[in-house]
Amino acid sequence: MNDYLVKAVAYQNQVRAYAVNSTTTVAEAQRRHAAWPTAADALGRSMTAGLILGSMLKGKEKVSVKINGGGPLGTIIVDSNAKGEVRGYVSNPQIAIELNEVGKAVGTNGLLTVSKDVGLMYPFVGQIPLISGEIGEDYTSYLAKSEQTISAVGVGVLVNPDYTVKAAGGFIIQLMPGADEEVMFRIEERMKMIAPLSSIIEEGSTPEQILEHVLGSENVTVLESMPVQFQCQCSLDRISNAIISLGREEIQDIINTDGHAEANCHFCNETYYFDTEHLEALKEVSF
Repeated sequence: MNDYLVKAVAYQNQVRAYAVNSTTTVAEAQRRHAAWPTAADALGRSMTAGLILGSMLKGKEKVSVKINGGGPLGTIIVDSNAKGEVRGYVSNPQIAIELNEVGKAVGTNGLLTVSKDVGLMYPFVGQIPLISGEIGEDYTSYLAKSEQTISAVGVGVLVNPDYTVKAAGGFIIQLMPGADEEVMFRIEERMKMIAPLSSIIEEGSTPEQILEHVLGSENVTVLESMPVQFQCQCSLDRISNAIISLGREEIQDIINTDGHAEANCHFCNETYYFDTEHLEALKEVSF
């Protein structure tokens, strides 16, 4: 099944809901970064939530998330947009920590920062202290404190013994302004009784079924779905243009000193190699 995200409403439009299957997307990130289980879990949770945040945007708008709790994983960075594209990395992807200790690996002595580029002169930036490092709880806190939206965020990743990703997905449930307190109570009670999200994901539940588990099938109306995928914005042309911008003298210095240049993208771990001949060609079109 290809990864996709659904947008829905529930309880007579008093609730806005999103759910996503991000298995292939997270698996691609794990593969590119050779991430060990706990890092793959933490990065996958962050990317899954980031996908949903991106789906709330429009057009060319995009969102960047930075999580740094002072734990051994270091910093987690995620970029996503309104088209269902996401990329991400973690500073230390090969850390040996028990898989069920994501909070310990991420840490709580730090911040979750969300930056939204909505086409204005400056991005909207929201920042909160991390409360658990478990990702889902921290995103819930961010939405409540920075965006004043009562939300429930659930994200989960299952990793195979060979470190590959078996399943990944998640949801965000948000109360609309003016929602009845009874609706809030019913959702809270239902979430206490449902199986853990990791179990729901392991069963192979679709995004629609995830929402039915959380909200009840009789309460959910799916509005639309969209494909999601790991997609980096780096390219040979973009790196070439960056080298060109260095200027003729700087490029010549690289040729004289090293005879070649390499550039590595943190997000997708792709390495671009420029030999002397390629650098000479770029020098000729620089200023």
